Amino acid sequence: MYGLYDKEGILRFVDSDKDACIAYAELFELGSTNYCLMDLASDTKKGTATNLHQNLGGNNN
Repeated sequence: MYGLYDKEGILRFVDSDKDACIAYAELFELGSTNYCLMDLASDTKKGTATNLHQNLGGNNN
């Protein structure tokens, strides 16, 4: 899954096809310096290893 973010960090388009995201940017005449394309699938894999119980335990008083 790919997400296309504008230069202000706002998610503008999500698709499973990288070329579709690029076509969206071209449709709205976004130059390559005005957006970034992120592979969201690889980002979610990194977050699945987080153990929330450990993180929340430090906040108990």
